[in-house]
Amino acid sequence: MLTIGGVISLLSERLATKKKILKLNEQRYRDLADSLPQSIFEIDETGRLIYANQTAFDFFQYTKDEVDKGLNVTQMIIPEDHDRAIRNMQRILNGTQLGGVEYTALRRDGTTFPAVVHSTLIVRDAKPIGFRGLLIDISDQKKMEMILKRRALAIDHASDAVVVADTNGTIIYVNPAFEKISGYFKKDVLGENPRILKSGHHDKSFYKELWESISNGKTWSGQFINKKKDGSRYTENATISPVFSGKGAIVSYVAVKRDVTEKLKLETRLQQAQKMEAIGTLAGGIAHDFNNILFPILGYSDMLLAEVPEDSPFRDSLNQIYTSALRAKDLVKQILTFSSQDTNELILMKVQPIIKEALKLIRSTISTTIDIIQDIRADCGTIKADPTQIHQIIMNLTTNAYHAMENTGGELKVSLKEVELGEHDVLSPDLEPGAYACLTVSDTGTGMNKDVIEKIFDPFFTTKEPGKGTGMGLSVVHGIVKSLGGSIHVYSEPGKGTKFHVYFPVEKSSFEKQSIQTKEPVRGGTERILLVDDEATIVTMEKQILERLGYQVTSRTSSIEALEAFRANPDRFDLVITDMAMPNMAGDKLSVELIKIRPDIPILLCTGFSEKMTEEKVASMGIKGFILKPIVMKDLAQKIREVLDNNKS
Repeated sequence: MLTIGGVISLLSERLATKKKILKLNEQRYRDLADSLPQSIFEIDETGRLIYANQTAFDFFQYTKDEVDKGLNVTQMIIPEDHDRAIRNMQRILNGTQLGGVEYTALRRDGTTFPAVVHSTLIVRDAKPIGFRGLLIDISDQKKMEMILKRRALAIDHASDAVVVADTNGTIIYVNPAFEKISGYFKKDVLGENPRILKSGHHDKSFYKELWESISNGKTWSGQFINKKKDGSRYTENATISPVFSGKGAIVSYVAVKRDVTEKLKLETRLQQAQKMEAIGTLAGGIAHDFNNILFPILGYSDMLLAEVPEDSPFRDSLNQIYTSALRAKDLVKQILTFSSQDTNELILMKVQPIIKEALKLIRSTISTTIDIIQDIRADCGTIKADPTQIHQIIMNLTTNAYHAMENTGGELKVSLKEVELGEHDVLSPDLEPGAYACLTVSDTGTGMNKDVIEKIFDPFFTTKEPGKGTGMGLSVVHGIVKSLGGSIHVYSEPGKGTKFHVYFPVEKSSFEKQSIQTKEPVRGGTERILLVDDEATIVTMEKQILERLGYQVTSRTSSIEALEAFRANPDRFDLVITDMAMPNMAGDKLSVELIKIRPDIPILLCTGFSEKMTEEKVASMGIKGFILKPIVMKDLAQKIREVLDNNKS
């Protein structure tokens, strides 16, 4: 039997063992609490801190001694949060479950960090004696939230449309740019499939290839022609990328899309302008060479007609040669007009009288089954142009309209009004904002498809039957309009007619009437002329013409030889006639050298075409006259006398 002492000893041993186990467990739990990345704490009802794990000491930088001396929990949050913290403690005491509450924690050194606190009551003998809590530093979470917020803000303010869809292709997010571009509101498309944007332009294989690419984890880039909410089409460049989870699985797709509709239109206009410029340069070069061939034909036939008797059997043939050469000259003039290399005198003029005159002429030549409707505004401003060219534009456009309605009849509408084009209204890259006279010619004829519209301004392109057109009409119109600083645009659909809009810059200065000049008779002279042209046939023919007119002619086929002859005896010549395009030294360069030797020498410059040479530039160089090839004898004689007589006066 155990004695009382033995029992007491046994109980003491068991109690010691339990205390040891309890102490070990307590230490184990403390070690566990200290190893946690979150702060664990206990406070009494007054807020005094009675326990904190090592993480809390590390976070807040307080020592154990400072805690033992009495550290209140309010010292560990910013002053602005004190009242809220006290109210929340009271609510917990009243039995309210708050969950996580966000505070701004305050360290011993005054620095702060965002934290979430989860608190519960400590109850002993059914009586609350304090609070136990877990404090989590959410600095990294806040930084990530800020990054995400900035990203979201950037996406919301991006000019490109952003669309996010889940793995089934259902739209779960669109940014405001998408709404602006497509016309759909966010509520219209969330939960829908992007196929609501389909325009029918792309076939099934296009979308199949796209879907296979992104569903296999690849990024797809390409171009859509989609349909807006209002039914209109628009073009957008798009990049669609899969979004992966941390485990590498696709969780969604994001599309970034840019509306390039206007950009493509501008590029098309620019390409058209560049194409027309290139064709124009080529046409100008051809015209120059053709002029050199045509000039002797005109000159010699002109001289032969002056020589042969009226009853000569050759006279009719000569007349046919001369008339054909004049027609060829007009064709060259049209080519030069198209290429903007023809030089016409521009005057300030009203367009209204010329339009009305042209329409009278058209009315008398076309079928009565076509009604002509006019809307010519009297208040439309003045433009700077050549009246003959404006007449040519109207005749070409109205003739085309007539041919489109020749078999069916219809309405030919011609209108003129002044319009103000703003910065966002300009219709082509080379058109500046400002006031324009807008000439519109429309018909209700057969219309044109897109392929034809793209070619109508090309020279020699025509859809008419043989004998009804050369294909130069619209290309000439384009050249004239461009040379006047204007722009021409066409709208047409098969079966719905065609409408041309021509824009001419309005001049704000006062209107000047064109002076009427009387024709002068052909006059010759006895002056001494130095004639320079690198084409021997042209020099021979011109020399004969000038000698017939009574002039004494010295000719050279080299500008260098001509300069040497002039330098040897400058006073020997009363006039120099030189071609522009010559090897070694061009005509304008030769003229400059001649003027250096003798400043008062009158010079007449001849050219088949010139983009750079104008009457104004010629005058600024000291050259007295400027004439375009091919030249008929009357024009050459008149120009020579004009230069010589003006120089004498």
